[in-house]
Amino acid sequence: MFLIQGQLRDAYMPFKFPISSLSIGHWGWVQRINFWISGSLIFLFSIGFRRATPLLKSSLWTSRLIGAVGLGLFGAGLFSSDPIYGYPVTEPIKIAQFTIIGHLHDFFSIFVFVCLPITCFKMRNRFKESNNKKWTTYTIISVIGMLTSFILAAIGFKQVPVFVDFAGVFQRLSIIFGFIWLTSLSIFITRTSKQL
Repeated sequence: MFLIQGQLRDAYMPFKFPISSLSIGHWGWVQRINFWISGSLIFLFSIGFRRATPLLKSSLWTSRLIGAVGLGLFGAGLFSSDPIYGYPVTEPIKIAQFTIIGHLHDFFSIFVFVCLPITCFKMRNRFKESNNKKWTTYTIISVIGMLTSFILAAIGFKQVPVFVDFAGVFQRLSIIFGFIWLTSLSIFITRTSKQL
């Protein structure tokens, strides 16, 4: 949804602006609903993950971390971002949230960008213990991609000249790395839960 919205929104530059900026303005409700639906689905997956993997070492904590990602997205949808990082273009550039609502949006967003990489590290350990080299490698590539992209996005959003025009791309890559991994994990768990 955020890829489509980024193309349709007037004066919005998806290469430059954060996904959360799509929750601002007349059509902001579309992105807020996107956050709510995505967050709810990920939270439901966390419950299914726990039920499907009761014997998997530390599955309780892994399911809680996945649930926190879902709650983070849902909360980010409840509280809209402030006009930051140059969007809307009619507003002066601000590099930090400045209202309580904006700070709450950032607070919930932290759960997504912190808990998902931790989940990857925990699952990488489980895959390594079970000698699943394919999933061990895929998970470490995903978490490295996620964290590297997130750091580059953060640098760009701080208006560092070399990165500022590509901060939105890096943020999207971070989310895409994480969500593709999470989707792949759900398929893997569905297919192999009886073996775990």
